[in-house]
Amino acid sequence: EVMNRLFGTAKAKGPAPNLTDSIAALDGRGDSVEKKIQKLDVELKRYSDQMKKMRDGPSKNMVKQKALRVLKQKRSYEQQLEGIRNQSFNMEQTNYTTQMLKDTKVSVDAMQTGLKQMKKEYKTINIDKIEDLQDDMADMMEDANEIQEIMGRQYGMPEIDDADLEAELDALGDELLFDDDMSYLDEAAEAPTNVPGTSAKEDPSSTQLDEFGLPALS
Repeated sequence: EVMNRLFGTAKAKGPAPNLTDSIAALDGRGDSVEKKIQKLDVELKRYSDQMKKMRDGPSKNMVKQKALRVLKQKRSYEQQLEGIRNQSFNMEQTNYTTQMLKDTKVSVDAMQTGLKQMKKEYKTINIDKIEDLQDDMADMMEDANEIQEIMGRQYGMPEIDDADLEAELDALGDELLFDDDMSYLDEAAEAPTNVPGTSAKEDPSSTQLDEFGLPALS
């Protein structure tokens, strides 16, 4: 207790600094400095407009001194802002790299887990059995094709020479051609045979013809 009164008790440690929170804090400071620079710009413009309307003399010199003082403050704030933005950028790069490494670790862990699962499943597969299965399936397909060939055989068919078949096919072609050429004879046979001047029911053989083949005049 005496020691605690002299040196105090140790304070509980807070959470470790976070890059994201630190970046946000820096960006907040940068925005605040940027607003100050904008106010100084407005003030500088006011002094500049005043000097344009004033004649040379002590009053103008006094305004000029105020403008120089404001400009000096602006330059100081601009340097601070540049440092804050650079520091924030570096921290963002660090945060990005850290997150990328975390993502990489997660990916590697997932790949290792997947590899272990693949090895486990691979042990349950027998390559020899798969090859035997493929061989059995190939044999079954070959047997099925052989059965189809046997079932498709023709029985009692005479053996005919291919040359005889070709000769018969050529003769059949000539016969068809001849039938086409003699079609006009069929048309002539179908034409009416009655002689002009006789009825269709009258037999032309009973009609007397003259020497020119025309019906004789009675």
